[in-house]
Amino acid sequence: MTVDQLIGKIYNKLSKADIAGTQGKVAVQFNLTGKVAGVFYVEILNGVPSVMPYEYIDRDACVSGTMTNIEKVFSGKLVPQVAIAEGKIKVEGNVDKVMALAELLK
Repeated sequence: MTVDQLIGKIYNKLSKADIAGTQGKVAVQFNLTGKVAGVFYVEILNGVPSVMPYEYIDRDACVSGTMTNIEKVFSGKLVPQVAIAEGKIKVEGNVDKVMALAELLK
């Protein structure tokens, strides 16, 4: 899977999720490490999703991990709390916002 394919998959999932009640901003940047490296962000601003292949300066949190582990979290095959505890992904910043995003993508 490429970074662009992962971005498309996440956007499709968000566009089908019930995010209309999400107020304010949730902005999480993802740094892909390992064999497939890259960066993208997921933002929900007042119920409107955006997924872009750029860094996000004013982010709430930053998640780092391999493409495989991040894709597993987004597909529900890996529980975010377990991934963090086992060191499969690293979170800097507001962990609550990351968990809120993960909940929306179930």
